[in-house]
Amino acid sequence: AHQPTVLRSLQVGAIKRLFDRFDATLRNAGYLPMSGQNLDAALVAAPRQRNTNAEKADLRAGRIPEDWQDKPEKLSHKDRHVRWTLKFTKAKRQDDGTIPATDLAIPFFGHKSHVSVDRKFRFIRKWKTTDAAASDGVRLREGLLDKTNMASTVWAEPFRLPSMHSIDGIMAEGDTAYRSKANEDFMEKQGFVSKVHRKKPHLKPMPRHIQKSNAGKSVIRSRVEHVFADQKSQTGLFIRTVGITRATMRIGLA
Repeated sequence: AHQPTVLRSLQVGAIKRLFDRFDATLRNAGYLPMSGQNLDAALVAAPRQRNTNAEKADLRAGRIPEDWQDKPEKLSHKDRHVRWTLKFTKAKRQDDGTIPATDLAIPFFGHKSHVSVDRKFRFIRKWKTTDAAASDGVRLREGLLDKTNMASTVWAEPFRLPSMHSIDGIMAEGDTAYRSKANEDFMEKQGFVSKVHRKKPHLKPMPRHIQKSNAGKSVIRSRVEHVFADQKSQTGLFIRTVGITRATMRIGLA
């Protein structure tokens, strides 16, 4: 009964050791992490599953549905670690030339890849895999920051509007903001300097000085956008494996 758990641990450990060896090779070649780091996340699609409402409720509560427990073959084909979320995208210009005021929210099912890239050489130095509904901002405090970077500055993508929606009976959290009091306090205590974009005040115009500050941060962000684009395009390949362990391995190899 313990063998699958041990095997999963070995698999995750193997991909992390492989990544550490690759990072050590980069460092030995002179590619030391410097000039600060950028954080970003990308959604990775997984096959949709046909589960009953009762099964969905059990999965959300972290339980294995009773009907699956005595059917190992069925259980092996069910991924209990993927979640629904909303993928926000800019609304397209209409035929009359107008652009809708609200962004489009597209249901998405799968995992999410979180990365930290050094600004100087644009290599991924830290990474983490979660379900698609996991908040980007919370991951910042879960080992995503690279403490070996020679500069203490941290950039992250602009704030995305928070929202709570129900999709197929599952609440999908859209708040992916990196800027929060918890994150700012965490970075300060860890010796990092936050360059995370500031959000627009609710129902108020953005102050001019914050606009200028965000614009300056965007210039830095734009220099490494292709790194994130490459990572997204590669992990954008459909994840056909079952479970967060195999998804972590697949994304780690991307």
